[in-house]
Amino acid sequence: MLRAPRCPLRTSVPPAAALAAALLSSLARCSFLEPRDPLDSSLSPYFGTKTRYEDVNPGLLSGPEAPWRDPELLEGTCTPVQLVALIRHGTRYPTAKQIRKLRQLHGLLQARGSRDGGAGNTRSRDLGAALADWPLWYADWMDGQLVEKGRQDMRQLALRLASLFPALFSRENYGRLRLITSSKHRCVDSGAAFLQGLWQHYHPGLPPPDVADMECGPPRVNDKLMRFFDHCEKFLTEVEKNATALYHVEAFKTGPEMQNILKKVAATLQVPVNDLNADLIQVAFFTCSFDLAIKGVKSPWCDVFDIDDAKVLEYLNDLKQYWKRGYGYTINSRSSCTLFQDIFQHLDKAVEQKQRSQPISSPVILQFGHAETLLPLLSLMGYFKDKEPLTAYNYKEQMHRKFRSGHIVPYASNLIFVLYHCENAKTPKEQFRVQMLLNEKVLPLAYSQETVSFYEDLKNHYKDILQSCQTSEECELAKANSTSDEL
Repeated sequence: MLRAPRCPLRTSVPPAAALAAALLSSLARCSFLEPRDPLDSSLSPYFGTKTRYEDVNPGLLSGPEAPWRDPELLEGTCTPVQLVALIRHGTRYPTAKQIRKLRQLHGLLQARGSRDGGAGNTRSRDLGAALADWPLWYADWMDGQLVEKGRQDMRQLALRLASLFPALFSRENYGRLRLITSSKHRCVDSGAAFLQGLWQHYHPGLPPPDVADMECGPPRVNDKLMRFFDHCEKFLTEVEKNATALYHVEAFKTGPEMQNILKKVAATLQVPVNDLNADLIQVAFFTCSFDLAIKGVKSPWCDVFDIDDAKVLEYLNDLKQYWKRGYGYTINSRSSCTLFQDIFQHLDKAVEQKQRSQPISSPVILQFGHAETLLPLLSLMGYFKDKEPLTAYNYKEQMHRKFRSGHIVPYASNLIFVLYHCENAKTPKEQFRVQMLLNEKVLPLAYSQETVSFYEDLKNHYKDILQSCQTSEECELAKANSTSDEL
């Protein structure tokens, strides 16, 4: 039986921690969301990176704080000695850019209402009027910030992981938790909420203190790890800032599948088709997802689309993720080598310490980032790779694709490496084994489909990445030939 650990408060706080406390202290005072009836939408499986975590793990709807133990998880004589988790932030608000587009679309609907004088079929009038009257409650200041539902995502994930791996999240290990985060507020706040969930696990019923006053301290910002893409010049030049890099995304927007939706929505809402574009259609679709994820309500925006529309819009989102974060360009995944190597450095150190009968210095490492952090890493490891690339022209052929971002990196998605020490191993190699979990389900190895690997074998398989992938070289731009025609 786990005892509730004491999390002593510090008597003095260093400047960095004080700054973190100022930013995060309000989180400790946030009330926990009351349980509410789960609301589903037929469109939910198609929201891409705006997908709710519970739509990927439906069992959480009935018991969001109860751990579900994958039967493939090792047990018996194999004991977990370290856990390294990469966690995407929880549910967030739309970005300011998305809110401005929604405001533009809302303005079109209101203008239509004053212009058409009630003309058109009843369904269009009713739906258009409902959308024009639907409260536009999003404001620019929200700009991608974590919402209370996102904090709940993190608190509940903490409770489940602490229950699933009690030896790792024990009172003895609490002060040795290591938290890393992206500098984005939604990630910093996600790390803080996770710690509050652990506090709830250790001290049921007691309000948590400010994160900076907890024994383990606040998450430490490290953008070179969690936002490696911002520090890779080759990626920034050849993909992020390259107007042609997302050719297939733009081509699909003007292709027949999207144009059919454009015409259908224009007719449904009775607005001129020339006033609409693929970006506005997509933001209307995402507004359905935001209202559902943030407020738990099915808004009239959901009634604009059917499942066939949703599948097309999901593909549009997946095209962007594929070409910007996945297999579209090699640099997308190779830019994540530093993060991959960092994970194995933690595992290596734990193996070495265990072999020397020393305590594991960092039994739990929690790293909070983005969908853009996880997708390149999973691609680097060979996961969710389709036989043919996703393009603007093979939508129907890709209906059963592996690369579906919403099923891989919904809000609060997590990739977890668990290192085990096995007591009855016959050889030194068999002593240490690794399992990976994606969204709390055991992830079979990309190269063998086995659910567990000897640690040495896993390292050998990824030897090229671990030994030969140097970020400074991978991210360096090719130098142009400096020939001169001057006499």
